[in-house]
Amino acid sequence: MSSLQELCSGLPLRPLPENRGRWAGVPHAPIRTPGLSPAEEQLALRNALRYFPPDVQKLLAPEFAQELRLYGHIYMYRFSPRIAMRAYPVQQYPCRTKAAAAIMHMIMNNLDPAVAQFPQELVTYGGNGQVFSNWAQFWLTMSYLSQMTEEQTLVMYSGHPLGLFPSSPGAPRLVITNGMVIPNYSSREEYEKLFAMGYGQMTAGSYCYIGPQGIVHGTVLTVLNAGRRYLGVEDLAGKVFVTSGLGGMSGAQAKASVIVGCIGVIAEVDKAALMKRHQQGWLMEVTDSLDQCIKRLREARKTKEVLSLGYHGNVGAPGPGIRQDGGALGRLGSDQTSCHNPFNGGYYPVQLGFAEAQSLMASDPATFKKLVQESLRRQVSAINRLAKENFFFWDYGNAFLLEAQRAGADVEKKGAERTEFRYPSYVQHIMGDIFSQGFGPFRWVCTSGDPQDLAVTDQLATSVLEKAIAGGVNPAVKLQYVDNIRWIREAAKHRLVVGSQARILYSDQKGRVAIAAFNQAIAQGKIKAPVVLSRDHHDVSGTDSPFRETSNIYDGSAFCADMAVQNFVGDAFRGATWVALHNGGGVGWGEVMNGGFGLVLDGTQEAEQRAKMMLGWDVSNGVARRCWSGNQKAYEIICETMRENKGLVVTLPHQVADEKMLQQALRP
Repeated sequence: MSSLQELCSGLPLRPLPENRGRWAGVPHAPIRTPGLSPAEEQLALRNALRYFPPDVQKLLAPEFAQELRLYGHIYMYRFSPRIAMRAYPVQQYPCRTKAAAAIMHMIMNNLDPAVAQFPQELVTYGGNGQVFSNWAQFWLTMSYLSQMTEEQTLVMYSGHPLGLFPSSPGAPRLVITNGMVIPNYSSREEYEKLFAMGYGQMTAGSYCYIGPQGIVHGTVLTVLNAGRRYLGVEDLAGKVFVTSGLGGMSGAQAKASVIVGCIGVIAEVDKAALMKRHQQGWLMEVTDSLDQCIKRLREARKTKEVLSLGYHGNVGAPGPGIRQDGGALGRLGSDQTSCHNPFNGGYYPVQLGFAEAQSLMASDPATFKKLVQESLRRQVSAINRLAKENFFFWDYGNAFLLEAQRAGADVEKKGAERTEFRYPSYVQHIMGDIFSQGFGPFRWVCTSGDPQDLAVTDQLATSVLEKAIAGGVNPAVKLQYVDNIRWIREAAKHRLVVGSQARILYSDQKGRVAIAAFNQAIAQGKIKAPVVLSRDHHDVSGTDSPFRETSNIYDGSAFCADMAVQNFVGDAFRGATWVALHNGGGVGWGEVMNGGFGLVLDGTQEAEQRAKMMLGWDVSNGVARRCWSGNQKAYEIICETMRENKGLVVTLPHQVADEKMLQQALRP
C-alpha cells in the first residue's frame, strides 16, 4: 500500500511497480475502436513513452502496444496506484499550499471506485469522461501539486500536466483546458483518434464531480417541475416516472424518484450497474421480469406507494411502463443513457444482450452502429405511440433526440428552430426558467472529510434561504428557495454522500454569495478545514450547449460559445482558485463548450473578497446573456441585480414586438 507521500514523489520508476493488469471486481470501460493507421499507432506509442526515461522504455513499449491493441487506448495499467483511492482529509496531503491540497482531495475523489464509473481507466462519468488520459499524468500532476507555491500556476492540457509556471498569489493555482480542438476537426471520429494518440480528451470536469448526488438534486427539481407543468400537480404520489440508465450520472434517477414521492422505474442493461445502485440502497427493488415489473407498477399506483424499481432489460424491448396492450402505465418519461457516446457503450441496442453487444462493439463497429440507430428509431416509435395517451416525454440533455434524429427517427417538429424537436429538452420546458432566474447546481465540498462539517454547512445554507424568504422575494424565486430547503433536509435524511463530504444546491446569485459565509465559519473554527465551492458544467453561465443548457435561447446565438469562454476568463481574474475550459462534457465532443471553476474558502479575508467578486460574475454572465435573448424572467433578474450591485451596468435590450413592421421592412 502506497502512502500519500509516495503518491506525490513522481512516477515510480526504480523499481517499476508490478504490472497487475486490469483489476478484478471493478467495472471497466468498453474497448475503444479508434481506427488508427500503423503510423498513428506508432505515434500513440511514442507519445506514451515520452513520460519515461530511455532505460525503461524498452520494457514498457510492448506492454503499452498491447494495451493499445486490446483496449484501443494506453491507460498504463502498471502504474495504477496501490493506495486506496479516496478523498483523504485535506491536512494529510504533503503540500505547500491549501489550494493544492484541496485540488488533490478533489482529484482523488473523482477516481474513488465508489464515485468513478470506470476507475482504472480514469473515467469518472458518461462512459468517457476522463480525469486524465493515463496514469503517468496522474502521478506527475500529484507531484507538481505537492511542490506548488502561491506564486505558481499548474497548466493542464487535456489531462497532460504541462508544468508549474510563475504567476502571482492572486492568479488561479490551476488552469485546465480539455479538447480545445480547431472547430473543423472537432468531430466524434477525430476525438477517438486524438484521444488514442494521447491528445484531447473528453472531460471529467474541473475535478469537481461529487458522485451521483449532483444529479439527484437536478433530477428531483426536474421531476417536481415536470409534475407541475405537465400534470398540474404538486403531489406526485401514485404517478409513474419511466426512464433508463443507472450509470455514473443516471443512477441518481432512482433516489430522486423516492425523494419526490413518485414511482420510478428505471431500465438498465448492465446488471453490475443495476446491482451497484441496489446495494447502495438507491433502488428499492430489482427485477428482470417484465411481467413482474408491470405487476409492481400496478400495485404501487393503486396504493400510491413510493417505489424505485430497477428493471434489468432494455427500455425499448418493449420496456417497463408499457402495458401488455402497448398502452402507457407511466405519465412522465425520459432517457438518461449516455447517448452523447452512443456507439462506444453509451447506448445498447435492443437486438443484442449486454455481453454480445460489447463484443460486437469492438469487433464490428459499423454493424454495431447500425443496430444502435435501428434501436433508437424503435424506441422513438414507442415514445410517439405512448405520447398519444398523455405520456409526457422530455429529452434529458444527453443527446438522445439529437442522436435519434441522426438515426432517422421521427422526432422532427414542423417549423421549429434547429435546437427543437417533437419533444422538448428539459431545459426548454422545465429548467429553463430556473436558469433564467440565476438558479443552477452550485456545490461545495468539506475537505476535512468530516460529516459534522457537512452538517454545519447544511445548517448555514438552510438559514441563508430562510432569511431570504423572510426578507421578501417574488413568488417564482420563493418557490425555488422552498424546493431547496426541502432538498437539503431530504439529502441529509437519505444519506446521499458518496465519496467526499459534499452537497449540491440549485442556488441563485444572492444565495451563492450569502452561502460563502462558510468562510467566516471556517475562520471561527466551526468548520474544521477549507471548503471548496464549484459548479462544474451544467449551470446558468458555464455552458454553451444548443441542445441542452442554451436550448431555450432563440435569438440565433444558441450555437455560439462566447458565454462559456467569457465565464472561464472572467472567473480566472476575479479570484477563482482554478478554472477549466472544456470541449465536450454532458452532450459530447464537438457539441458543447463548458467553463468550470473551483474556489477554496480557507477562512481568510482574501477568500471572502474573492468569493463576493467571482460568484456574482459567475451567475450574472449567464443571466445577462439570457436577458439579451429576450427572456423576460432574465430581464427582470438582471434589472434587480443592477439596482443592488454597485459597478454592474448592462445595456438592456428593447423589445421588437411589431411583426408587421419587420415584414414590411423585408419586403422586396
